Amino acid sequence: MDHRAHHSNDPAVIKRLMTTPGRWAVVGLTNNPARVALPVATWVRDHLGMDIVPVNLSGEDVLGRPGHTRLAEIEGRIDVVDCFVNSAKVGDIVDQAIAIGAGAVWMQLGVIDQAAAQRAKDAGLDVVMNTCPKIEAVRLP
Repeated sequence: MDHRAHHSNDPAVIKRLMTTPGRWAVVGLTNNPARVALPVATWVRDHLGMDIVPVNLSGEDVLGRPGHTRLAEIEGRIDVVDCFVNSAKVGDIVDQAIAIGAGAVWMQLGVIDQAAAQRAKDAGLDVVMNTCPKIEAVRLP
């Protein structure tokens, strides 16, 4: 068994990502109020001061920002790719994040793909997995 395959979150990385102003591409962000992505993305924008870039299957605009269907459509640097997709689909999103040179991948609570996390780390991206910024905020000093 490859012992490198188990990812554990680094509190210093989480703090840096949450406190450094940046552009967060939120994959799975739609206007559907029943989905957790909308309130979390709103919180990340309003409380952390991040620029939110919506990415969803239909490319719909969300939070007054133009939507995209793939990360490659976004112009300019993306600091964090925040993944609100199920674990079976997150590997493709992580590969897209690597391809566009994103700074980090954040897999939300319940989104787990050890192999994708390792690919991202091997490509030099910061990785956070299986947690939410709103949860992590209570741990920040």
